[in-house]
Amino acid sequence: MLSFQPNCWSEHEELEVVMLCAPAKLDVPDLKTAEYVQWSSPINQAIAQENFYELREAFENAGIKVIDYSKELLKEDQILSDQLINRFFVRDLACVFGNVILPGEPGISMRRPEYVQAHLLMKKWFSDTFLINENNKVKALEFGDVLILNKDVVFINSGIRTSIESIEQVKGKIFNAGFSEIGIIDLPRRSDTLHLDMNCNVANKDLVISKSYLRYFPVNVITENTSRYEMPEQFLNRHGFEVYWLMEYDTVPDLNFLNLDPETLLISKKAHKQMMKDHPKLKKKKFIEIEVTELEKSGGGIRCMTLPFRRKTLQ
Repeated sequence: MLSFQPNCWSEHEELEVVMLCAPAKLDVPDLKTAEYVQWSSPINQAIAQENFYELREAFENAGIKVIDYSKELLKEDQILSDQLINRFFVRDLACVFGNVILPGEPGISMRRPEYVQAHLLMKKWFSDTFLINENNKVKALEFGDVLILNKDVVFINSGIRTSIESIEQVKGKIFNAGFSEIGIIDLPRRSDTLHLDMNCNVANKDLVISKSYLRYFPVNVITENTSRYEMPEQFLNRHGFEVYWLMEYDTVPDLNFLNLDPETLLISKKAHKQMMKDHPKLKKKKFIEIEVTELEKSGGGIRCMTLPFRRKTLQ
C-alpha cells in the first residue's frame, strides 16, 4: 500500500499525487505503421522520452508526487510493458471518484495488457479503495471520457471508446461514492472526438472550454431515481460553469491541458495560449508550457498522459 489515500472531487483543485508512465521503448517508424496502430504520425521514442522527462519534471517542480507505474512492475512484466506503445495514456486506466477508484476497460484489445498490469498494481497500493472487480461486466470504459465537475456531478461521454452499457454498469458506484448527478453526452465517433477531454475541459472552478459543436448535443442527466435531458450549456451553467465556446482550435494541445491547482494550468507548447488568456477568467492564470509535441503525435495530450490520484479538497 502507498502512504496516502485517493481523493478527487474536481478537475481544478490542487494536485498532490499523479500517476504517469514512461513511453514504451519502440519507435513507430512510418505513417503506415502509425495508421495501423491508430496514431496520427510516426514517433521517435528517444524524443518521446525527452518529452516525458519534461512532463514529469513539471510535476516535481510544482511539488507534486509522481508515480511512474512502469518502474513498479516485476521484471517479467516490464519486458511486456516496454513494448506496449499506448501505456503512457494512463488517464483511461482508472478514475478516482471521491475516495474510491474504479477500473476502466479498454475500447480496443491492444490496450488490454496495460490495463491488467496497472490494475494489479493499484489493487496492491489501494487494497480497500480500488474496486478491481467493478469492470467484470464492463465492455468499454476509458476515463478520458470522464470529467469530474465538482462534488455533485460527473460528466461522461458515451462515444467510440466508452459504451452506454458500461456507464449503466458503474453508475451505481459513482452515486455511492458521493456524487448525486451524472450527465451523459453521446459525441460523434471520429478520431478527433475520441474522448470527452478532446472536446471540452475544465479550465477554472467556474469555466469549461469546449468545441462549439457540443452545444447541439443533448445531455442525459441522471440521478439515482430520475432521468431527463438538458442541453450542454444549461447543464453546465446549472452546476456553476460558464462555457467558453471555441470556433477554432487544434484539438489535442488546445483542449487537452491539466489543472495543477486553481491558479495554474499545465499546457502544451503547441497550445494557443493567447486564445485561452483572452477569456477574462483566465487572464490571471499561470500557464506552464512544456514540450510534448512528439508524444502528442500519438493522438493524445497532457491530460491523457496523467492520472490524478489525489487533489487537495478546498473548503
